[in-house]
Amino acid sequence: MNLPNLLTSIRFLLIPVYVVVFMNGQLISSFLIMTAAGLTDILDGYIARKRGQITRIGILLDPLADKLMLITVVLSLMWTEMIPWSAAVLMFVRDLTMIAIAAFFHFRGRMPTPANRLGKATTALYYAAIMLIFFRAPYGTALLWAAVASSYVSSFVYLLAHRKGNEQSDKA
Repeated sequence: MNLPNLLTSIRFLLIPVYVVVFMNGQLISSFLIMTAAGLTDILDGYIARKRGQITRIGILLDPLADKLMLITVVLSLMWTEMIPWSAAVLMFVRDLTMIAIAAFFHFRGRMPTPANRLGKATTALYYAAIMLIFFRAPYGTALLWAAVASSYVSSFVYLLAHRKGNEQSDKA
C-alpha cells in the first residue's frame, strides 16, 4: 500500500459519505465531497508518476474509484431530476462496460492500460458539467452532453491503445 493507492482507497470511502450528505439535502457539502474525490484523483496520479509508484492494482482501482464516484453522483442527480435520465443511461452504459472490460482483461492476466489524456480531459468535462448542474448554472446540461460524447470517443481510443499494448506484450 503506497500513498497513491491510499488516496484511491479514500475515494472509495468518500462514496457513501457523499450519498448520506446528498440525501440529507446538503448540495454544497455533497459537491465539496465530490470535489475532494476529484482532487485526490489528481493528486494520486501525480504522486504515482512523480515517485514511480505506479502499480498494477493502482491502474485497476484508480479508474474504478473514479467511475463509481461518478456513477453515484449521476444517480443522485438523476434521482432528483437535475440531469436528464437519457444522459445518465448513456453514462452508465459506458462506465459499466469499461469496468466490465477492465475486470475481464485483469482476470485474464492482461496488463491494464493507464488512462489516456482524452479520458482525463473527459473526466474534467464531467466535473465541470456537474459543477454547473449542482449550482444550476446555464449550459450545465449542454456540457454534460459534450462530456458523454467525449467519453465514448475516449473509450474507443482507450480500447485501441489497450489492444495495441497487449499485442506488443504478446510479441515480447
